[in-house]
Amino acid sequence: MRAMVLNRPKTQLLEASDWPKPIPTNDQLLLQVRACGVCRTDLHILDGELTHPKLPLIPGHQIVGTVVHTPLHSGFTVGDRVGVPWLGKTCQHCMYCQGGQENLCDQAQFTGYDLNGGFGEYAIADPQFCFPIPAGYPDEQAAPLLCAGLIGYRAYRMTQSSQALGFYGFGAAAHILIQLARFQNRQVYAFTRPGDEAGQAFARELGAVWAGGSDQPPPIALDAAIIFAPVGGLVKTALGAVRKGGIVVCAGIHMSDIPSFPYELLWGERVLRSVANLTRRDGEEFLALAPHIPIQTQVQTFSLEAVNDAIAALRQGAIQGAAVLTLN
Repeated sequence: MRAMVLNRPKTQLLEASDWPKPIPTNDQLLLQVRACGVCRTDLHILDGELTHPKLPLIPGHQIVGTVVHTPLHSGFTVGDRVGVPWLGKTCQHCMYCQGGQENLCDQAQFTGYDLNGGFGEYAIADPQFCFPIPAGYPDEQAAPLLCAGLIGYRAYRMTQSSQALGFYGFGAAAHILIQLARFQNRQVYAFTRPGDEAGQAFARELGAVWAGGSDQPPPIALDAAIIFAPVGGLVKTALGAVRKGGIVVCAGIHMSDIPSFPYELLWGERVLRSVANLTRRDGEEFLALAPHIPIQTQVQTFSLEAVNDAIAALRQGAIQGAAVLTLN
């Protein structure tokens, strides 16, 4: 099969490969990949910031595929359209798995990192960690829901009942979550790279009540902020923007070092926390909710062989919404 492969980290380019078609075990699905989102996490893997990928590796963890082989009692049948997220497998018996925190399992394996992902024509996956794709979503529109949507949703839930929300970084996740926030009558204040007028206009088009650069203060004190951009300095910025008792959520899997800041910024019972990975419950809740809003993803599509162009555009901040590879 055709696949785009990472052979060495820090090369920043994937290589075209004639890869053996995967053979599923007795408890795995075999999927024909129809679409796969390109995520900032993929950049962190290519750049060597996530330091222990399986090599060689087929990246990609926002997979929409058609089942071509399924084990008995998997819950899926041949022809079903399913989604494969970042969380690919857990031990299911440790304290985290048993305590509703399977996203923290020390033995977890991740799609497109520990397990080959969706930047190829076929993929295998554990059916216990796959989701049915809601009807009505074209393949390319569904793909961003599986990471930008699911991990974004987990971060959004951590803001509790906050009404005035700051989104630092207005990319794939933020453009999905602003639709949920508007549905729930919350206000979003969007922060982009300084000078990114196109990104700010995009945020306003989607309903942000204010949009500006991350170097600008919001017009009011925020109840909570989610940091989607992998920039450690934004922690200090966001803490300075939220009111006493406010919440700052770091939503990325990797972030540059957080600079020191005065205790005064954290004092006043402000909360600073991270979000790690996702649980299957997050997926079930969000994918049931998305069609009712309805969330509409804006995507820019690329062919499989053009994945390096997608990666470059994402790196430059040139994607409005999400980048998606289409293979059908």
